[in-house]
Amino acid sequence: MTLLCVFLVGFLSLVPSTVVHGEGWIDAHATFYGGGDASGTMGGACGYGNLYSQGYGTNTAALSTALFNSGLSCGSCYEIRCANDPKWCLPGSIVVTATNFCPPNNALPSNAGGWCNPPLQHFDLSQPVFQHIAQYRAGIVPVSYRRVACRRRGGMRFTINGHSYFNLVLITNVGGAGDVHGVAVKGSRTGWQSMSRNWGQNWQSNNYLNGQSLSFKVTTSDGRTVVSSNCVPSHWSFGQTFTGAQFR
Repeated sequence: MTLLCVFLVGFLSLVPSTVVHGEGWIDAHATFYGGGDASGTMGGACGYGNLYSQGYGTNTAALSTALFNSGLSCGSCYEIRCANDPKWCLPGSIVVTATNFCPPNNALPSNAGGWCNPPLQHFDLSQPVFQHIAQYRAGIVPVSYRRVACRRRGGMRFTINGHSYFNLVLITNVGGAGDVHGVAVKGSRTGWQSMSRNWGQNWQSNNYLNGQSLSFKVTTSDGRTVVSSNCVPSHWSFGQTFTGAQFR
């Protein structure tokens, strides 16, 4: 069950609403995985679990080492278009969220199966979204991409897992830059305490927070910060999800 937070939006610096980090189009390649229904893309190295219920759907991608940034790129959004291959390319572009890691295959050369080997910039897309920009039979196509702002419905979501003295908070549905680079938590009986990233977008606190209302301060890669004040009521339980503020 998802509960709605009372929230306060913190400082928001002024950045463009469509393209983040000021990046232009960059050359890369794209393949696909996960089957026609994208069921094979569920879970993944970002920790999001069921991508349908989390709101990401099939517009998702696994990133190569050069893009994944050891998991810090989880949640970032990219506009991708097929480029310079008239035999296989389809017109238009797609916007995808980074939800997984495409590991290198050092047993294969980078131009013959080792598509995600460093230093290649590569997107392994869900099959349904790949087929919006290229024909299925292509297998792999050259693409151009750029970072764009993530547009989400509703607020950020905080799912609290773990146990007492080990609070593991999964942060999803993040707008703006999308990739969370810093989190702090404040209990109703504590000050602000920094959380450490455990894996993907799971953030950890070893403090005892049971029985306290909680606030979260989330900072993304572009330096913007949003505070969800008293986001979690004092009667929260492990396994619950709460909705907070959002980047705009």
